[in-house]
Amino acid sequence: MAEFTSTVHQNEFLPDGGTDVHAIVSVTCSGAGEVVAWGGSGGTGGAGYPGGSGGDAGEVIIVDVSGSMDVQGVQAAAYAASAALDEIVDGVWFAIVAGNHEAALCYPTGTSAAMARMSAQTRLEAKRSLQRLAPGGGTAMGRWLLAAGQLFATVPSLSKRHAILLTDGANQHETPQELSWALDQVRGRFQVDCRGLGAAWQVAEVRRIAETLLGSVDLIRTWDGLSEDFAALMASSMGKGVSDAQLRVWAPQGAEVLFVKQVSPTLEDLSGRRVEVNALTGGYDTGAWGDETRDYHVAVRLAPKAVGQEQLASRVQLVVGGEVRTQGLVKAAWSSDDVLTAQISPEVAHYTGQTELASAIQEGLRAKAMGDDVTATSRLGRAVQLARETGDDGATSRLSRVVDIDDAATGRVRLRRHVDKLDEMELDTASTKTTRVRPS
Repeated sequence: MAEFTSTVHQNEFLPDGGTDVHAIVSVTCSGAGEVVAWGGSGGTGGAGYPGGSGGDAGEVIIVDVSGSMDVQGVQAAAYAASAALDEIVDGVWFAIVAGNHEAALCYPTGTSAAMARMSAQTRLEAKRSLQRLAPGGGTAMGRWLLAAGQLFATVPSLSKRHAILLTDGANQHETPQELSWALDQVRGRFQVDCRGLGAAWQVAEVRRIAETLLGSVDLIRTWDGLSEDFAALMASSMGKGVSDAQLRVWAPQGAEVLFVKQVSPTLEDLSGRRVEVNALTGGYDTGAWGDETRDYHVAVRLAPKAVGQEQLASRVQLVVGGEVRTQGLVKAAWSSDDVLTAQISPEVAHYTGQTELASAIQEGLRAKAMGDDVTATSRLGRAVQLARETGDDGATSRLSRVVDIDDAATGRVRLRRHVDKLDEMELDTASTKTTRVRPS
C-alpha cells in the first residue's frame, strides 16, 4: 500500500497584532506502485491499483487531425500515439479520438462509441487505425473533451481516467463560451495532459484546459520530440498507482483560508477547486499520485491573540478513498521577540518568489504581445531578478532568449528586437514549473 508522509515548513511566530500564517506543506508518496492488470487476458478484471485506490484505469488519446497538421504532422502524431499505446498496461481501458472541428472515434472502430480493453490484439488494431488518419477541418477542443467524457462514461468501473490531448492550433471553430461550457461538463471527471505542437497554438487557452482538468501543458517544438513525450506521459500515468486523492485543509472557527496553492513541481492555484467537507474543512482534488513529492502553500488569516498565546492555525491532510493518509499541523504563536517574528521560512520565501516569477513572466509576455514595451521590459526585468534570487537557472536561460540581460541583480534588461516565437512560448509554458529549495 502507498505510504504518505508530510512535513510543514513555516515560522509560527507572529508579532503582536499579527494575523496571517503562511506554511509550505510537503507531501511525499512512496510505494504507490503502478497500474497493473487484474484478471489477465480474457479475464473479467481490469487494471487496478496496488497503491490502495481500487477500480479500473482508462486512457483516451486525443489527436489533432485539423488541416493545419498537414499529412506529415498527422503521421507524426499517429507515430506518437503508437508510442503511447506501447506504454499502456494490458487490461487498461482505452480509446483514440481524432479531433478537428468535430470529434471522431478513431479506435475502437464500430457503430457505438465505447472503450476497448488493452491487449496485444487491440494494441495492434489501434495502431492500424492510426494509419488511416488524414488532415482536414478546423479545431474545436471542447468537442474533443466532451467526446472523451462520453467514452469514459461507458466504463462505470473506472476510478482513474486520464487523457492526452495534442493540438497545433487555436480553438477557432467554437466560441470561448462553448469551450467554457464543455470544461464545466467534464470538470472533475478525468485528467488531461495537454501538448501544443509548433507555434500556432495559444498557451493561455491550452493552459486553461490543463489547469481545469488537473493536468499539465507543455510545448513540443517539432514533430521529432512528439513520440518521446507521448511515451513518457503515458508511462507516467501508468506509474500513478494511487488513482485519486484529496487535500483537506481545516481552519478554526473564525479563521479565513486565504489560499491553497500547489507550488511544486508546478504552480497551480487550488483555491477555486474547494469543496466543502464540513463547516471548517475544504477539500481540494489533487488527481492521481505516483512516487513523488508535491509542495503546497497554505495561507490562513486568524483573529489576533495576546502575546504568549498559541493556536493551531490549520490541519492539512491528504485523503485517499475517504481515509486520512498523512497530516501536517500549521501552528501560530504570538511573541514580542522581534528576532523570532522577523524570521521568514526559507521555503515560504522561495515559493513566494517562484509564484511572483511566474506572474512576472506571463504579464511581461502579455504586455509585449500588446505592444506595451515599457510594461514588458519592467515585468520581464523583474522576472530576471526573481529567477536569480530563487536560483532558477532554467528560467534565467529561457528569459535570456527573449531579453538582453544587462544586470540580473537589479533586473535591468532590454527587449530583444527579433525573438523566435517558440522561445516566447517555451518561456510561457515553463513559467509554472518550479525549482525546489536549494539545500543551505
